[in-house]
Amino acid sequence: MTDVFSRKKRSEIMSLVKNKNTDIELILRKKLRLKGFRLRTNYKIFGKPDIVLPKFKAAIFCDGDFWHGRKYKKEGKNYKRFWRNKIETNIKRDRSVNNELKKLDWTVIRFWKSQILKNPDKCVDDIIKRIRV
Repeated sequence: MTDVFSRKKRSEIMSLVKNKNTDIELILRKKLRLKGFRLRTNYKIFGKPDIVLPKFKAAIFCDGDFWHGRKYKKEGKNYKRFWRNKIETNIKRDRSVNNELKKLDWTVIRFWKSQILKNPDKCVDDIIKRIRV
């Protein structure tokens, strides 16, 4: 078995993982609003970005370090096949989303959770540089 929990139990556990209005999304949204940006959440666009700036065609993603592969180690006994496949699938999906949005002339901006927590103002400055170039 690739997981220590049954499929049903794993599904129950995963359903409890918060994926909307997370702490990092709220921090970044607040900082953007303070800078005068009008933003949208739950915007109907491919990939379901966490924050959208429609005026600038900018899609912003706030990615968890573990779930999206930043702190993920491909080797090691702590990473069972199930989790390795899950995280690698997330990474592939992120690349696909980036490519599709770029084809539609959207600016795709991704931040790691640790970046946002460490320096949210720098993240906002990075957004401003990317959309106003």
